[in-house]
Amino acid sequence: MAENKNIKVVMDKEIIDRCLTRIAYEILEKNKGINDLVLVGIRTGGVYLAERLKKKISSIEGQEIPLGVLDITLYRDDISISKKKPNMGKTKILFSLDDKKVILVDDVLFTGRTIRAAMDALIDFGRPKMIQLAVLIDRGHRELPIRADFVGKNLPSSLWEAVAVNLVEKNGVDEVIIEEGT
Repeated sequence: MAENKNIKVVMDKEIIDRCLTRIAYEILEKNKGINDLVLVGIRTGGVYLAERLKKKISSIEGQEIPLGVLDITLYRDDISISKKKPNMGKTKILFSLDDKKVILVDDVLFTGRTIRAAMDALIDFGRPKMIQLAVLIDRGHRELPIRADFVGKNLPSSLWEAVAVNLVEKNGVDEVIIEEGT
């Protein structure tokens, strides 16, 4: 028996682009430019968003900033209790994090556990001056005391709802949807 799903598009391509533009300007304002600034995207959705932010920031400032890719699989706190074999990706940080202002980028902030794992992983690569968090969606339901510095959209949701960020680079379309099982 198929489960009925209610799907609602809450952000389209234009809204996502406007949110990323605003986040880019907020990052520059808070950090007073790009001096010692680096972007690190959490694999996978965060990487695509970090690449877009890099383009926007570089266009605004007329100068490139470093971009890294972070895989947090081995840092997850549920890896030992999961029955599924973890799907490993590659971490690619080809620059020093020492004394840098790291903007950690992810698509959805939910319980905070992914971000905790990402911060643990970052510290293994050096000692940043600071770590700031940029997310497209903050859906609430934190289990850890973590909050984003830059948020595209606060999207209160129920625990039984799924929030999906579909991006052209992976899914062929830019949209954020909420899916509710009934």
